[in-house]
Amino acid sequence: MQRKAYVSGVAALLVALLAGCTGSSDDGGTADDSNPGDSGTATAAAEPGRYATLIEPCGAVDQETLDLLLPGIRQVTDEDQREKAYEGTPTITYDTDRKAGCRWKAESTEATNRLFVDFARVVSYDTSVSDDSEAEQLFATRQVAAGLPAPTSSESGDGAGTPSADPSGSPSSSPSSSTSPSAPTPSSSSSPSSSSSSAASASPTDGATPAELQPRVLDDLGDEAFLDDELSSSGSTAQQRTVTVAFRTSNVIVTIEYEEQPATVGAVPDSEEMQDRAQKLAAQLADALAE
Repeated sequence: MQRKAYVSGVAALLVALLAGCTGSSDDGGTADDSNPGDSGTATAAAEPGRYATLIEPCGAVDQETLDLLLPGIRQVTDEDQREKAYEGTPTITYDTDRKAGCRWKAESTEATNRLFVDFARVVSYDTSVSDDSEAEQLFATRQVAAGLPAPTSSESGDGAGTPSADPSGSPSSSPSSSTSPSAPTPSSSSSPSSSSSSAASASPTDGATPAELQPRVLDDLGDEAFLDDELSSSGSTAQQRTVTVAFRTSNVIVTIEYEEQPATVGAVPDSEEMQDRAQKLAAQLADALAE
C-alpha cells in the first residue's frame, strides 16, 4: 500500500511540473509555437504600386495631337487609310496590364514622322521592395544609359556651371538649366510660341543641338522624367532626329519616341519644335494617368 501511494504522488508531481513549464496564454506563459525573440508582430509587406492596370495607348493620343506630331496624316486622301493612320498599330504584348504600346507613321511632302508610345507597369516580386522602389531603380538605370548630366548639376543656382562645357559660358548653356526657376531659357516647353520664334537657332546648318536643348532631366512631369535628343549621322539620306521623353509615375514608366526624317537630303529636323511637341504629349499622358 505504501508503494502505491508513492507512485501516485510522483505522478501528481510530474503533472504539476509539466503544467508549470508549458503555461498558458491567460497567465502570461509562452505558447509552444511562439518564436523566441519575436516581438509578436509580423513584418509588413512593401506597399504595392498605385497602378494595377494600364490605359490603352492607341486611344491615349487624340486626333488633334496626332495632326500636330504627324502632319502627313492630313495629306492622306483615302478616308479609310487616314482612319487607320489615326488608329495606330498596337505593339504585340501578352499582358496589356503590364506592358502596352502603340506606333504611328505618316509621310508628308516635307518629311516622314513616326511616333511610339509605351506604357510599362512595374511589379516587384520581392515583398521587402515596393513596386515604386523597383520602378525607380529601373528608371534610374535607363537615365544613366541615356548619358544624361549628373543630377547634381541641376542644383547649381548661380548659372555659372555648365556640365557640357559650352564655350559660350551662357547661364542657359547648362543642360539642366530648365530645372531651375531662376534660370529662364528660350526653349521652355510651356511657351506655345517657343518653337516658331527660335526655329532658326534650333536648327543650325551643322545639325548641332543648342546647349539648352541637350539631353536633360525634366521637372514637373510625373515623379521624375528626362529628355533625350539624338541626330543620326549625315550620309546619303536626310538626317533623322529622334526625341525621347520618358517619365515615371508611381510604378508606371511611360516612354515617348518621336522621329522625323526630312524628305530633302541635307535638311535637319527642328530640335526645339520636336522637343516641344513631345513634351506636350508627355504632359497629356501624365494627366491621363492621374485621372
